[in-house]
Amino acid sequence: MDPMKEFFLFLSRQKSLHKMLSSSGPFCVITRRFVSGDTIEEGVKASKELNQKGVMVSLDCLGESVLDEKMADAVVQEYLKIMEHIKDEEAFKISVSLKLTQLGLDIGKELCLKNLRQILQKAKDYGKLVTIDMEDTPYTDRTIDIYKSMLAEGFKGTGIVIQSYLRRTESDIRNMLPLGPRVRLCKGAYKEPATVAFPDKKDVDKNYLNILSILLSKEALGYGTYPEVASHDEKIINWTLDYVKKNNIAHDKFEFQMLYGIRRDLQEKLAKQGYRIRAYVPYGTHCYPYFMRRLAERPANVLFMAKNMLYR
Repeated sequence: MDPMKEFFLFLSRQKSLHKMLSSSGPFCVITRRFVSGDTIEEGVKASKELNQKGVMVSLDCLGESVLDEKMADAVVQEYLKIMEHIKDEEAFKISVSLKLTQLGLDIGKELCLKNLRQILQKAKDYGKLVTIDMEDTPYTDRTIDIYKSMLAEGFKGTGIVIQSYLRRTESDIRNMLPLGPRVRLCKGAYKEPATVAFPDKKDVDKNYLNILSILLSKEALGYGTYPEVASHDEKIINWTLDYVKKNNIAHDKFEFQMLYGIRRDLQEKLAKQGYRIRAYVPYGTHCYPYFMRRLAERPANVLFMAKNMLYR
């Protein structure tokens, strides 16, 4: 694994550093560029501002694994509040993302399912989309299984995140295709052994394009698959633009996704060109581990994020 990636993943787990930096003025200034705020109201306000620029949103309440039912219920109530805040917005303009470990997966699968159903039912009632985030590989099978079970239960507005750095991803995608999944394809941001994940960026990128070509294939689109191209890499974005043009794929059959605060200029440019673009907008007080994982995902993001402080 890249030493810099390993370093930032190590930092993401340091609770003492988390506590120290969370009270640091400069750190809060930097993270505020990439985290919309501490509250639902701040997250929704940032989302509506992006909507006005033609950028859709996936709103996420930041958090880590919970270890008791009371904490899990608090997360559920937070997401139900989000639904109330966005229920009157146009259906696709503001969706939500969530992590299963926030809903109690580490406590038990049945608790997690009960909590997830509450959120998905409210989303279904209001015509909102929900994306289940992918975590590290101890959760991969369980996350995919839960996703499939939610589709089988009729929660068709549910999507899943799939990571191109995993060697298993092509098999996972091919097995999912008949379900017509909505897939956010990202590169991946957790520490994994080389037996499980591609250690070299060039192989991760190669696999990303391989998986994306499957998701954009005539077969996949015929099933109703909806690819979400989650990347700031202009090589990947340009490859996608060329592919959909050559294959006459309509703009409403896929979308681009980027992180809040990253390449705002490119987000707005794609929106003006008529492409669907969605920003992942996090809010909450758990910004430290999120921020460190974003740096680990691509250590060059240290410079990348610094440059983005200059973009509007």
